[in-house]
Amino acid sequence: MWCVAVAAGSFRRYATYRVATVAGVFTNTVFGFIVAYAYLALWAERPHLGGYDRAQALTFVWIAQALLAASALMSGGGLDELQERIRTGDVAVDLYRPADLQLWWLAADLGRAALQLIGRGVVPLTVGALVFPLALPGDAATWGWFLLSVLLGVVVSFALRYLVALASFWLLDGSGLSLISGLACMFFSGMVLPLRVFPGGFGEVAQLLPWAAILQVPADVLVGARGGDGLVRGLVFQAAWGAALLALGRLAQSAATRKVVVQGG
Repeated sequence: MWCVAVAAGSFRRYATYRVATVAGVFTNTVFGFIVAYAYLALWAERPHLGGYDRAQALTFVWIAQALLAASALMSGGGLDELQERIRTGDVAVDLYRPADLQLWWLAADLGRAALQLIGRGVVPLTVGALVFPLALPGDAATWGWFLLSVLLGVVVSFALRYLVALASFWLLDGSGLSLISGLACMFFSGMVLPLRVFPGGFGEVAQLLPWAAILQVPADVLVGARGGDGLVRGLVFQAAWGAALLALGRLAQSAATRKVVVQGG
């Protein structure tokens, strides 16, 4: 199937950037230590902040670093390229391909995410587990649910970034919107602080937004904060947002490609 071929090609493409991957591993690990010690100071004052104990909070830190690149928590990931192709008009070539534009880029993004999860995810999490007392599960089932949750989170992340990229059909320059989207993802995904820490109604609303499906839910699955019905509700929450945002992206794509205007000619 062509989707598998596109995903495999994307995986091989990102695998060629070995120096960038090593640099990313180093950066994620260093920032992991910085955030981990900040969390230690915070949890020393509030030992059960957000319902997490210290080990769970530290695990949250290293999961965030492990998923930073895979889930594109701070950038457009591979969809920066789509945004540029829309700006230059090269997307017209993509529209002539015998493959759906959205599915093509989704397959490519999944291949990218798989490489980043292996290349930039495993090492930081392993280093964190060697240095800090993390609350990592000992059973394979929890790890399996976690990987499924990560997959759903990547789909939600893609759907959001795809909408941002499509906005370039109407904007002269979509970089500003990409920046705003990245900042929103950092804050509302739980990367800065777990969303359970936020007080009152604000915290409840934050946990209902689509960004929560990208990091907060997978992290809760791994640290044991979601089990039984909570696990099912978390996965359904992710799947529902993924389906809704992909459908919205489909509508935006249809509206954008109904009359394509190439900037500059």
